[in-house]
Amino acid sequence: MQKHFNTTGPVHAEDHYCIDPMTRLDWEEIRQLIDAKKFFVLHAPRQTGKTTTLFAMMDELNRSGAYLALYINVEAAQSARGDVEQGMKTIVDNLVEGAANRLKDTRLREWRDAIWHNSGAHGAFKTLLSRWAQESTLPIVLMIDEVDALVGDTLISLLRQLREGYIGRPGIAFPQSVILCGVRDVRDYRIHTAHHEIITGGSAFNVKAESLRMGSFNRSEVEILYAQHTAATGQIFTPDIFPELWEDTRGQPWLVNALGHELTWKDKSARDRSTPITLERYRAARERLIYSRTTHLSQLSDKLKEPRVHAIISSLLSGETTPDTLAMDDVEYVTDLGLIENRPQLRISNRIYQEVIPRELTWTKQITIAHQQAWYLTPTRHLDMPKLLSAFQQFFRENADSWIERFDYKEAGPQLLLQAFLQRIINGGGRINREYGLGRKRTDLYIEWPLDEEKGFYGEVQRIVLELKILYKSLEITLAEGIEQTAGYADQCGANEMHLIIFDRRPNIAWEDKIWQRQERWQGHEIGAWGM
Repeated sequence: MQKHFNTTGPVHAEDHYCIDPMTRLDWEEIRQLIDAKKFFVLHAPRQTGKTTTLFAMMDELNRSGAYLALYINVEAAQSARGDVEQGMKTIVDNLVEGAANRLKDTRLREWRDAIWHNSGAHGAFKTLLSRWAQESTLPIVLMIDEVDALVGDTLISLLRQLREGYIGRPGIAFPQSVILCGVRDVRDYRIHTAHHEIITGGSAFNVKAESLRMGSFNRSEVEILYAQHTAATGQIFTPDIFPELWEDTRGQPWLVNALGHELTWKDKSARDRSTPITLERYRAARERLIYSRTTHLSQLSDKLKEPRVHAIISSLLSGETTPDTLAMDDVEYVTDLGLIENRPQLRISNRIYQEVIPRELTWTKQITIAHQQAWYLTPTRHLDMPKLLSAFQQFFRENADSWIERFDYKEAGPQLLLQAFLQRIINGGGRINREYGLGRKRTDLYIEWPLDEEKGFYGEVQRIVLELKILYKSLEITLAEGIEQTAGYADQCGANEMHLIIFDRRPNIAWEDKIWQRQERWQGHEIGAWGM
């Protein structure tokens, strides 16, 4: 079968377009840690290439003849939760079968039952590793993947058995190096025991020498990956795709591959490899990927419920918090999850996540909004934005208090409610682009609406800018700042229609005073201003 873009599981070079995993990390540093007999952590966001990299490291070490390296995955023990006996038995079985299947070493099968009988759940894993190291002619390197999938006392038992083995060296034989791999650094483990204690990973595994984070593709690697498809098939990507691809993904490997798959396979017309992949084809593929709510993207909604994630993301969505008010541990944790970047500035990781996060947060509300797209189209198929925003004013008046009060992300509630309303109307016909971030004190929305259904975005497009602000200062100051910002954003986007929306969240102000509409001018620009 022809090579293709991989979106599921580890990468196999014979089947998939790929970047050599050994070039994606500092192999010299990792080899030095192994040679120095260290235990350490390698972590990265989901679907970044961790497992593929661990397999490559295992193969490299085994080929060297200097080590006996083994990869195991302990995620199956997650279902045991606090049942240490069941959880550790699953982990021991994975070790035994991993050695038999990957290294053709079946001795661990012979030792397993006796060691389990004598050492029990809290000692069998350590004892089995010790016996294996004692019998091995080469030093052992053990790579344990998905460690942070474990919970409760099972995770504590695993970490403490590894720590005991490390501390007992050199008198007790044990693997020379153990690499823990997962989404999070061990310092971020918050382990709830059966006795209602909370133990941090750092205290349960205080023998960690380093914590290495594997990043996303760089821009050059993204283009190299897509060039492999061109080399294999002759199909061309127009150069103007790549700046957009980079900003949409910032090199997140799953997103890069998923867009490649959308472009070259899910778009059936592009299966004819003489068809060039243009920027407009790329933008359509991007929208399909976002609308699909695939597992990777829908998993974001689970993370958004975590209190530590909420603290950071709500600040970014509302734009009201300054970086020095955020907990550094929370910033590092959400960075490790791949949801944000903290350099050169704190921001949501990429434009696709910027788009997906508001959708996930408002999905239930969006699908229950009764308003229909056809209500807001003129005979020439333009979006009637004054009519739409007038309707939203009434919708906001009727729904804001009850909906925002029940909403976890209250800080950004008004902005998100408007985005849900717009998404309900725009969805399937146009595009909404979003910009927000710490300290901006505003949310910028840029709407693109094709006027000809057949030509789509290849024909004439209505371009509209909306600037969303919360009223903190006086209305006149907020208007003056917002009008200038709205006009500036419209110039940046090339939009000729612009609106400023000001949300008044003061509790004792009557709705009759909050709801208003007026026309403003700024350096030749006509700007609709709306109070809510």
